[in-house]
Amino acid sequence: MSAAIVHRTRTSVRYHETDQMGVVHHSNYICWFELGRTEMMKAHGLDYAELERAGCLLAVVDVGLRHVAPARFGDEIVVETTIAEVERVRVRFEYAVRRVDGAATLLCRGHTLLAGTDRQLRPRRLPEAVRTRMTALAGVTPATPAPPSA
Repeated sequence: MSAAIVHRTRTSVRYHETDQMGVVHHSNYICWFELGRTEMMKAHGLDYAELERAGCLLAVVDVGLRHVAPARFGDEIVVETTIAEVERVRVRFEYAVRRVDGAATLLCRGHTLLAGTDRQLRPRRLPEAVRTRMTALAGVTPATPAPPSA
């Protein structure tokens, strides 16, 4: 098994993303997770629009995050995105949001679990080519069948 690919997406905290306390509102981390996920997929030849044209939608079925330190207006941040698990229908992405400073301060960790669906939102297997690419990005070596016994 090799290491998972870490995709890094940089952005900065905009004023409208902060709350009355002057820190980033928690809902924005989920938006940044989506930014990291879509940019990772695009960078590795997995185009969301193309996937949808092929009739496979990716629906978020679970999301979670844990705050570690606050982000504030003007902070430069980086969203580190990895693929943690790939199944026939589902894929789990994990995220670390860090401040771009000398220490790469961890601000938040989180995950999203997405499920392949058809246009009627019924579960659908991920296309084989997509699963293969995502499995490679996760650093997982696909199982090879055992040779026939003698």
